[in-house]
Amino acid sequence: MKVSAFEVASRYVYPSLRRRLVEHLREKGLKQTEIAELLHVTQSAVSRYLNMDRGALIDVSKFREIDEDLKNLADEIVEFRPSEYDIHMRLIGVALKMLGRGYVCSFHAKIDPEVNPAECRVCIELFG
Repeated sequence: MKVSAFEVASRYVYPSLRRRLVEHLREKGLKQTEIAELLHVTQSAVSRYLNMDRGALIDVSKFREIDEDLKNLADEIVEFRPSEYDIHMRLIGVALKMLGRGYVCSFHAKIDPEVNPAECRVCIELFG
């Protein structure tokens, strides 16, 4: 294995989750500047997420329960305006849930041909 599960999570899963979270906030009618303020990121980052220039390699919307978690998080962000640390903690929790359910295994195998999803149960055992 040349690319660890944590590298996959930080380089691909987490940005894809943030992109989908931005989309959910946009669906609420928020402007890019408002989303940036709520997520404690720059407006430029929000723009890159919306233009699919960042976090576009994993389509998080196809995992219904993950997408529902992100919709709920978007609602909480609008209502309670949590700190960047609280948002970060929640996104990491959702990322670990994705890993633990095996949703990232086939993607991991695509970016690292040495990974055999049929044999590797690291994430499922640790986070499932």
